[in-house]
Amino acid sequence: MSNSDPLKETSYRELLLLLLRRRKRFKVSGESMLPLLKPGDEILINPYAYSHSLPQIGDVVVTIHPQQDSLAIVKRVRAIDLHGNCFLTGDNLDASTDSREWGTIRLAEIVGKVTSFFQ
Repeated sequence: MSNSDPLKETSYRELLLLLLRRRKRFKVSGESMLPLLKPGDEILINPYAYSHSLPQIGDVVVTIHPQQDSLAIVKRVRAIDLHGNCFLTGDNLDASTDSREWGTIRLAEIVGKVTSFFQ
């Protein structure tokens, strides 16, 4: 998924997976993923997406904020090293704070892959 690739709108299948607890629902609060996601958007994530495989460059993921354990954030995977660590950034280059300051995160800190959004 590149910056210009849109996320899919939530389908009935995704809603069923949410009811079956195979998806989790999150609400976007910041502007770091503009124009793809804006504050107030709701997204579904697959918490099992990386159980048996590594993220792919371009995946949009929810991860734990490196300095605030209680905060989950949405970022895009930009690079992956040989140890499975991921370098994440936001899409909004105009954002005042950017995940590039954090360096890499461990795969275990990724909560899940964003699969769709609510309209």
